[in-house]
Amino acid sequence: MDEVSLRELRNAGGEVLARVERGESLTVSRDGEPVGELHPVSRPRLTRDALLSRWRALPDVDPAAFRSDVDDLLNGSP
Repeated sequence: MDEVSLRELRNAGGEVLARVERGESLTVSRDGEPVGELHPVSRPRLTRDALLSRWRALPDVDPAAFRSDVDDLLNGSP
């Protein structure tokens, strides 16, 4: 587990929390001594039924229009 100092947490708190959001667990230290831990909050997993419900609600994709949009993007067209 990586360590961050109290000073680093105070001065770069946003960056430290971004690391935690990405899944890192960190030990917070003061004067080189560990005083706490930061770790991501576990989020509830979606059930199979919830995932299927979301999938069914997705709009249909027109492959030709999608390809045209990608071509336009790659060719720099507006």
